[in-house]
Amino acid sequence: MQIQDLPFSDPGVPDARSGPRFLLWLGRNQLGGQLKSLAWGLLHFLAIAGLPYTVGYAVQAVVDRSGSRLALAGAVIAVCSVGIALGDTMLHRTAVTNWITAAARVQQLLARKTAQLGSALTRRVAAGEVVAVSTGDVEKIGWFVEALSRFAAAALTVVLVCVGLVVYQPALGVVVAIGMPVLALAVLPLLPRATRRADIQREKAGRATELASDTVAGLRVLRGIGGEELFLHRYRRASQEVRHAAVRNARMWSLISAIQVLLPGLLLIAVVWYGVGLAREGRITVGELVTVYSAVGLMTYPLRHFEEIAMAYSFSRPSAKRAARVLSLERVMPEAGSLEGEVPSGDLYDPATGLLAPAGRLTAVVCGDPDAAGRLAQRLGGHAPVDTSEVPSALLGGVPLDELPLDTARTAVLVQDKDPVLLSGTLRELLDVPASGAVRAEAALAAAQCADVLDALIQGALDAADPMDARITERGRSLSGGQRQRLALARSLITDPEALVLDEPTSAVDSHTEARIADGIRKLREGRTTVVFTSSPLLLDHADRVVLVHEDEVAAVGVHRELLLSEPRYRGVVTRETEAEAAEREREVAERERADGLDAAGRAPQHPQVDQKPARLDALHEMDELQEIEETA
Repeated sequence: MQIQDLPFSDPGVPDARSGPRFLLWLGRNQLGGQLKSLAWGLLHFLAIAGLPYTVGYAVQAVVDRSGSRLALAGAVIAVCSVGIALGDTMLHRTAVTNWITAAARVQQLLARKTAQLGSALTRRVAAGEVVAVSTGDVEKIGWFVEALSRFAAAALTVVLVCVGLVVYQPALGVVVAIGMPVLALAVLPLLPRATRRADIQREKAGRATELASDTVAGLRVLRGIGGEELFLHRYRRASQEVRHAAVRNARMWSLISAIQVLLPGLLLIAVVWYGVGLAREGRITVGELVTVYSAVGLMTYPLRHFEEIAMAYSFSRPSAKRAARVLSLERVMPEAGSLEGEVPSGDLYDPATGLLAPAGRLTAVVCGDPDAAGRLAQRLGGHAPVDTSEVPSALLGGVPLDELPLDTARTAVLVQDKDPVLLSGTLRELLDVPASGAVRAEAALAAAQCADVLDALIQGALDAADPMDARITERGRSLSGGQRQRLALARSLITDPEALVLDEPTSAVDSHTEARIADGIRKLREGRTTVVFTSSPLLLDHADRVVLVHEDEVAAVGVHRELLLSEPRYRGVVTRETEAEAAEREREVAERERADGLDAAGRAPQHPQVDQKPARLDALHEMDELQEIEETA
């Protein structure tokens, strides 16, 4: 796999049962790249290991005054130098390729899982954790994959050098063969503590990242309530905790590095001390002593890769564990489905609450609990709940959405969340979404009343004459809440799904704009199934059918004006009437009825009455005022 071949056409199905299994799966999928890196690493390290033999051979040639052997040693040193340069260059190239391809594979897997889970992902994993996994954790996983082949080459080189020294000079070679494994394994007792400290640092960094993302997302609200300093203090405290954890972690790794420097030095001193004694006794030559000394000195370089692989594994293991936890999440609703992929049509029905949205009609849903309304909207879109699979699936035309293939279900029903997200890019790219083609961008923008948004984009653009080419910043932060909401609504209208579910689509706009949007949605979605979760009288008055959902079941069905007069619970949600105000209203009505002389059967007296139902007339007056606002708009 080459970098220019990225992204993968299919990143594969990961083994997400645990972090180590996930790392092993990554290694198996990059076996070719690992073998290439191993081959170049062996060339590099063996060329380095060959230098002591040639240097010792050259020293002995000088002692013996042999010019031919000295020339041969020089030629071998030149070959080793070429091998070192070529091996190092290609090792670095192949290792970085392994790093990038591993990181790209993990990122593709995470992106695919995010697309499969949708909004359920952030309900099961914190948003800051998802960001940390897709950025820092991916880098650490790639680091381990990249270091693995270099470590394998270094380990094989150390083994071969030890065997070669034993064969070349048994007296000193045995000392080196015993000392090298001790050097390699000396830091193992410190690794568990270093791993724990790395985990603590990663946990604190994840919390700080989550706090920072939440603060940035709510900065506008924080400024409104004067909470900037409070959250700044919290983030400063979290960042200091990360710093202290990083310092403690660095101290442990500095100790490991010191041991990796100290022990080879002690081994080198022991070899020189013992070798000098052997040379005095005449048991070894000066060239052999120089060879063993040089070999031990140069072996400190491959031994550094033992420290690196330990560090890489200690950092990548928790990262792989977190990545595997995200990748192991599964949809309650299977992605493939059990029915054919044809998009159904007909009434949209939720068996759990009894909510029915007739085909081709605009249905408004009033729910006093915003969280319950959000869950119901997700169910209508076929997004199964996270905590249970016992809630029956919503039906479109009698077909359960959870039995349809995922792409078919998403084509059939589109749900716009209460807080939709705008991605960075041009307006043209924002509106370039899978759609039926029946609704043009201009019509959707007009229905969503985005004229002022287009003007604001042109004014903020430096080199865009067409508002469609104007860039939108991340999450649309340069726009107001109402402008972002209207652009998101336009994006949803362009898709033109069989059924469109909108959760509070006009909560951030003024009443005049809201009245025009209500009319635009009704006209643009004529003949298509539309469900709007709202408590706005302007939207409710445009609906063909209004449904009141109370305590997770349908409590009343009708049109807005009828329900406003006949259903106290509906009136309480729409007009924000409290229970005390409702009781006071009922008491006043009862007193007026008694004052008017109504009998026990509820029959009015024969004399004329001027005001039998003042409460209802008051409500109608309110509706007339709202109607005047709409007509004026």
